[in-house]
Amino acid sequence: MSAGEGSIVQFDNVGLRYGTEREVLSDIAFTLYPGSFYFLTGASGAGKTSLLKLLYLAQRPSRGVIRMFGTDVITVPRNRLPEFRRRIGVVFQDFRLVPDLSAFDNVALPLRVSGVPENEIRKPVADMLQWVGLEQRADARPASLSGGEQQRVAIARAVIARPEILVADEPTGNVDPEMAVKLLRLFEALNRLGTTVVVATHDVHLLKKVPDSLIMRLDRGRLSDPTGALRYPPRRETVGQ
Repeated sequence: MSAGEGSIVQFDNVGLRYGTEREVLSDIAFTLYPGSFYFLTGASGAGKTSLLKLLYLAQRPSRGVIRMFGTDVITVPRNRLPEFRRRIGVVFQDFRLVPDLSAFDNVALPLRVSGVPENEIRKPVADMLQWVGLEQRADARPASLSGGEQQRVAIARAVIARPEILVADEPTGNVDPEMAVKLLRLFEALNRLGTTVVVATHDVHLLKKVPDSLIMRLDRGRLSDPTGALRYPPRRETVGQ
């Protein structure tokens, strides 16, 4: 398979600057393939969060080309971007839970936005809250939850609709090591169903927890490719199985 063929995301010569400042990302080029699991690493300030913003379409680049789902998303009219964003699950570093909604209703939000009937929502949401250990906190609002509990609600919300791409910014930063591994297993399970997963982390110990994962490393706004996977698909028989 040639570079880019069969990809779900492709960045070519992408640069990003805020205002008149120097570029925070320079000459970013990589390809993500369906059903693969990627870790994005790098020191604080390397540009990980900025790269993730480009991935979940919260930011447009200053230059370069970004193709997602076979479409050049830079030239897509802004009123079409929501249809692309609905195919992407995001775990934000600052959680971004809706303060007036319970944990249950925060997790249910993507399903309701997608028009899933109410009688088909309760069981999957309850199951997801049980998976992340919050079945007893379903009625709690974010302000009454600890940082780690809010993180788990945010993760449950991001994966409940089985997105085609999951983007997670330091998803294990506010949980204990045991829960961190459990959450990674949740991401792996979603990955086996075909979701492309990108997890940004500074925790090098996590990189060994997912055997088939691929590593993308940022250093001062530039991307290196220690696993040789940014241009070509993983060398395994069937991706995502």
